[in-house]
Amino acid sequence: MNTTHKAQSGFTLIEAMVSLVVLSVGMIGIAALYAQGLGASRTATFRTQAINLVGDMADRIRANRLAQAAYAGGAANNACDPQNGGGVNCTPQQMAAHDLFVWDQQVTQLLPNGQWQIQFNPGVLPPSYQITISWDEVGQALPVQHQMLIQVPAI
Repeated sequence: MNTTHKAQSGFTLIEAMVSLVVLSVGMIGIAALYAQGLGASRTATFRTQAINLVGDMADRIRANRLAQAAYAGGAANNACDPQNGGGVNCTPQQMAAHDLFVWDQQVTQLLPNGQWQIQFNPGVLPPSYQITISWDEVGQALPVQHQMLIQVPAI
């Protein structure tokens, strides 16, 4: 009995298909990591924008200390912007309403469904302001928010 064994050479079709499946699973994993990275980047950008916007309003309140409770009121375009030729005869309350108007535009432009609220508490010394910004985040059931509490002594 003389049997001859044929030596294997190269890949079989099954081995090639298994390697394609393994490669496909790896590529799907890379795509999922890339998508997760994009989502985290978007979230970080919105949080950075919110922090900058809250800080901007805190600076506006500190610069216009005489307005006090006007910053918890309504926004109005009073043409108090010195860069556009206005602001010469604006009262502190008019400037506060104009600050809120400009700031509202920034909040709605930079954050998806951006909302804000400012609460003035004159009962503590020095008076304090709570500045809150909220926005919608993809994948979150409730809006995300950022708050800052500042104390601004009167002049």
